[in-house]
Amino acid sequence: MSGHRRLDWLGLTPEPERELPTAVAALRASSREASAGPSQDLAATEQRRVERLILRGSRHSWLRYLAEVTDLVTGVAAGSRPGDPAAALLAGEVVLDHHHMLIGLPGPGYGRTAQDRAALESAVRSLRTHTRTGAGR
Repeated sequence: MSGHRRLDWLGLTPEPERELPTAVAALRASSREASAGPSQDLAATEQRRVERLILRGSRHSWLRYLAEVTDLVTGVAAGSRPGDPAAALLAGEVVLDHHHMLIGLPGPGYGRTAQDRAALESAVRSLRTHTRTGAGR
C-alpha cells in the first residue's frame, strides 16, 4: 500500500459497514422477486463485498458502491423497482448520513455526491411517508 493512499474516508461512521449489507441484500432479493426477504447467502455476499471495499478499496470505489445503493433506494421510492420500503428507508438514511459527513473531509467527495444527496433526501421523505402509512401492505 502506498503511503499516499488517503484513508480518511474510512473513519466517517461504522453504520454503512454494519447496516447496509442486510438492507442492500433485501433490496437485491426484491429485484430478483424473492418473496421471503434476503437469503443468508445474499446477506453474506453483500457483507463480504462491503468488507472487501473497506479493506482493499478506495474512496472512489466506496462512493461508487454507495451510488449503486442510492439507485436501489431511489428506485424503490419512485416505484420503478420492487423492494421492501423499510429496507430502502434504512439504506437511504445510512447513505444520506454518510454523504452529509463528507463535508468534513478533504477532497471532492462532498461535491461529488451532491446529486445523490438530493435524490436520497427526496427518496427518504417519500419512504418515511410510505412506511408510516403502511402503504403497499
